[in-house]
Amino acid sequence: MARRRRNKGRNISGIFLLDKPVGMTSNAALQRVKRLFNANKAGHTGNLDPMASGLLPICLGEATKVSGFLLDSDKHYTGTCKLGERTDSGDADGVVVQTRLVEDYSETRILEIFSHFKGEISQIPPMHSAIKVNGQPLYKLAHQGIEIERKPRQVEIFSLELLRQAGDELDIDVHCSKGTYIRTLVQDIGEELGCGAHLTALRRIAAGPFSIENGCTTLTELEKLAEDGFAAMDARLLLMESALADWPQVKLTRDSTYYLRQGQAVQVAKAPTRGWVCLFADDNRFLGVGQILGDGRVAPRRLINST
Repeated sequence: MARRRRNKGRNISGIFLLDKPVGMTSNAALQRVKRLFNANKAGHTGNLDPMASGLLPICLGEATKVSGFLLDSDKHYTGTCKLGERTDSGDADGVVVQTRLVEDYSETRILEIFSHFKGEISQIPPMHSAIKVNGQPLYKLAHQGIEIERKPRQVEIFSLELLRQAGDELDIDVHCSKGTYIRTLVQDIGEELGCGAHLTALRRIAAGPFSIENGCTTLTELEKLAEDGFAAMDARLLLMESALADWPQVKLTRDSTYYLRQGQAVQVAKAPTRGWVCLFADDNRFLGVGQILGDGRVAPRRLINST
């Protein structure tokens, strides 16, 4: 009996801006989007905890080749934290492990504490995280009641603003570097205030060049579009080069494009002196990303399959 050929999915490429709902893992959201688009390949660009909502850029097809650059980009969040309670996970999904008195903090006092967390800071990643130690995710150890020593990480808080203060709740706005744990930031703020705190709500509003204002689509909206066919869904995809909108661009001649696709570094006119660049053919097709070498040539790093 002949074996049924497995459907490998459509060869569709682009970036889909998903508004992830609360209560769903980033991977579950990714797999749902991949199935709806019937895409042959997909990857997201930075994990959002199940309790968080908001912007989750999903790269389909060849766009997965630029997903790592989005993963490295800075992020922007709004969130709510509850003062007076510390949980084992740092958020509302955890168990309250300590309760303390919440004083009547003035806005001046809170902003003074916030100022201690602006710029480069050191964070110890939470046990309830996907970071792996010896191949084992920390959250699996945490679920077994095991806590191990974690090395501090340097992150940067570009801005930290107080949006609202109401009793034992604070609404905050945070613009930060990759790898920043907002749960940990909130816990550390709570400790400096002397009352403890945990995160009760989190929404990502921007990641790299993308923001909620770019027009995110919910899963419910995508499922509705799917009823009208792939054309309606594909219209929501952004060009893969939009992920690198703030990068310098280098346009190549036809000959240079040929040699670059053979893996060779090529000389280009008016190239930046160094760093990463977006590569385009003479007909404005996006070719991928390259890096300027010390001698002024540009070397291919991640090229897009145009076939």
